[in-house]
Amino acid sequence: MHPPLTPQKLLLRTSLAGALLVAILLGCSLVGPQAISLKAAFHGPQIGGTPNPDYEILVRVRIPRVLLAAMVGAALAASGVIFQALLRNPLADPYILGVSSGAGLGAMLAVIGGLSWTLWGRSPIALFAFIGALGTVWLVWGIGRVTGKYQVTGLLLAGVVVNAFFSAMIMFLISIARSQQLYATIFWLMGNMTEEDWLVLWVGGGCILAGIVSLFFLGPQLNILSVGRQDARSIGVPVERVELAAFAISAFITAAAVSLSGLIGFVGLIVPHAVRLVFGPDHRQLIPLSGLVGAMFLVVADTVARMVVAPAQLPVGVVTAMIGGPFFLLLLVAHSKKVYWAA
Repeated sequence: MHPPLTPQKLLLRTSLAGALLVAILLGCSLVGPQAISLKAAFHGPQIGGTPNPDYEILVRVRIPRVLLAAMVGAALAASGVIFQALLRNPLADPYILGVSSGAGLGAMLAVIGGLSWTLWGRSPIALFAFIGALGTVWLVWGIGRVTGKYQVTGLLLAGVVVNAFFSAMIMFLISIARSQQLYATIFWLMGNMTEEDWLVLWVGGGCILAGIVSLFFLGPQLNILSVGRQDARSIGVPVERVELAAFAISAFITAAAVSLSGLIGFVGLIVPHAVRLVFGPDHRQLIPLSGLVGAMFLVVADTVARMVVAPAQLPVGVVTAMIGGPFFLLLLVAHSKKVYWAA
């Protein structure tokens, strides 16, 4: 049994995890197919009136990319915690309610339609993926309400059916797509980090951070919900409002993450489990620690994706599955007797 969580212990653990994340961000920023000099990069964008390649690579390519990976990893991991808590299903992840198929269908429609405009520096693929992901989750939520007033079984069944239907539509669109369209879409569906401009990073990072902080303040209510909805309602917890708020925030940050990076599996499934196995099920620490560990995990995975077949790149979704699967199995074996779901 894990010892009770104290504010001091929570602050210490999140501070150490935050410091480790910063170290990983700095270290991975210096790793890549092209060697750079940190000393030369500090000279600024120009040296002697000529462009400074070390600065350009570090500031305009590497740092934005690792920050994007950290944002996406944090969003997927924190959302995984919430979906596992709300659905009371240890196999739940951010894609269980059709986010992946909805985002993929939106992206396919943008590609097949040949759309080329941009909005705030983002391609129509990202925008359509965001709309598709968010719209699909709310469609599943609406179906779940109709079938049984927020019943978990209704939500899961609706998610499975909608996911299967949209996946079939994606396969149909892929079958009629031209070769160039097909390559771009499949690469996006496998998950991929790209170098983003700073405006996108600031807006996306701000939305994701605000969402995770909001979920953190729902932690005490989620702890009570983990022992049962009826028990939570009997002691005055507004169950429906808490579930709706947690669901809405998680769906939003998941859709934002998917629109920025494509579909990246395993992060939202294994990171919450790993943190729960090591530190316990208290959502007050599970949410922030999962976000920080998810950020670290995806930054490292993306760095491996950049390096393993350089100068080519692997989709980061392939790397997360290859690294995350065996690692989680080892962790599960080591901590199998410490699994608790109720705080």
